[in-house]
Amino acid sequence: MTNMPVYMDNHATTRVDPRVVEAMQPFFTDQYGNSASVGHAFGWDAKDAVERATQTIASAIGAQAKEIVFTSGATESNNLAIRGIAESSRRKGNHLISVATEHKAVLDPLSRLSERDFDVTLLDVEQDGNPRAAYLDPQEVADALRDDTALVSVMLANNEIGVIEPLAEIGAVCRERGVPLHCDATQAVGKISVDVDALQVDLMSFSAHKIYGPKGVGALYVRRRQPLVRLEPQIAGGGHQRGLRSGTLNTPGIIGFAAAIELCQAEMAEEQSRLADLRDRLSVGLSESLSGVQRCGPDLAERYPDGTPLRLPGNLTLSFALVDGEALLLSMGGLAVSSGAACSSADPQPSHVLRALGISLERTRSSLRFGLGRFNTAADVDYAISAVTESVERLRKMSSLTTE
Repeated sequence: MTNMPVYMDNHATTRVDPRVVEAMQPFFTDQYGNSASVGHAFGWDAKDAVERATQTIASAIGAQAKEIVFTSGATESNNLAIRGIAESSRRKGNHLISVATEHKAVLDPLSRLSERDFDVTLLDVEQDGNPRAAYLDPQEVADALRDDTALVSVMLANNEIGVIEPLAEIGAVCRERGVPLHCDATQAVGKISVDVDALQVDLMSFSAHKIYGPKGVGALYVRRRQPLVRLEPQIAGGGHQRGLRSGTLNTPGIIGFAAAIELCQAEMAEEQSRLADLRDRLSVGLSESLSGVQRCGPDLAERYPDGTPLRLPGNLTLSFALVDGEALLLSMGGLAVSSGAACSSADPQPSHVLRALGISLERTRSSLRFGLGRFNTAADVDYAISAVTESVERLRKMSSLTTE
C-alpha cells in the first residue's frame, strides 16, 4: 500500500522532516528573540542558537561559520553572488561565463547584466545520446576564460537531468587564472558530498527547502580565506551579516536549515544507495511497460574515474513518444511529478535544459521529471509505474483515434 497522492517532485521542494519541525518549534513560541537584539536574554539566546546552527551548516560544506551569509533562498543567493561580483568596483572586467543548462536563477541575472554592457558567454555541454549528456568539459571553461573574465558560474548538480558537473576540475582551472568561481549547489548539498575547498569554489548557493527543511531560508558561501572574495551588497538597511545582506535573520528557519543538513549528512550514504535503487526500479519498470521511452541526461550507470556517479541518485527524466507531457501530468491526479523546472512552470516555453542537450522539441514536450526523495518507497515507485503506463497508453490510444 502507498499513501495517496504520491509525491515525486522532490527537486521542486521537499516535505519538511518532522525532526526538523521539532527542532524549529521552540524558536516560534519560547526563544523568539531577534538575534540582533543585544540588550536582553531573548536576543542573546537567539544569537547563540544562530551561531551554533551556522557552525553546523558551515561544517557540512567544509567552510567556516564566518563564510556563511543567510538569504531567503538559493535564488537570492545566486543573485547576490553574480550581481555582487559584477557590481563590485574590484572586479577584473565585464566578461561573465556560465552554462546553457543553468537554472533560470542564474541565467536571468546574467541576461539582465548583458543589457548593461556585460559580455556573457554560455558554454555548451555534451549532447543527447552521449552517455555523459549534459557534462561540461573543463577544457570548455579554460578555452572561454579571458583576461577580463570577472566570474564563472557553474551549477554542481542539475535540477532537471541530475548531471553532476566536474567542479573540482573547473575550480582548478579558475583558480589558476585568478577568476572567482560561483556554484549553484542547490540540488547537491545534502544529497552528495560537498566540500568547498575540494571543489575550489569561491561562492556557493544552497537552500533549506530542497533538503527537507523549511522554505524561505537559504545561504551563500563567500570565501573569506585566500583568495578572499568581495561582493557588492544587494540589500542594504542595518548592516547585518557583515553588511553583505541586511535584514532580521530568520532564526527558526536557520535552526531548521541546520537540523535538516545535519540529518542529511548523517543519512547520506544509506540514502544515496536507497534512492538509486528506487530510481533504477522506476526506470526499468517504465521502459519494460511502455515502448518509446527515452532517458534525458547522462546514463544512470555512468561514473567518474573515482567511482562517483555522474547523476544524482534520485533523479530521472524520461520522454514518452506520442504523448504530450502536460496532458500526461493532468491525467495522473494521484502522482505529483514535473514536466520541467518548477521555477519555470509558469513559462509555456519548453525546457531550455533539454533543448540545450539537442533534444527535439517534440521529445522535450513529452518529458517528465521524477524526483525521488526521503519519504518515497518501493510501493510509491510501483504505483508510479502503473499510473504512468496507464495514462500513456490511454493518451496514445486517444491520439491514434483522432488521427485516423
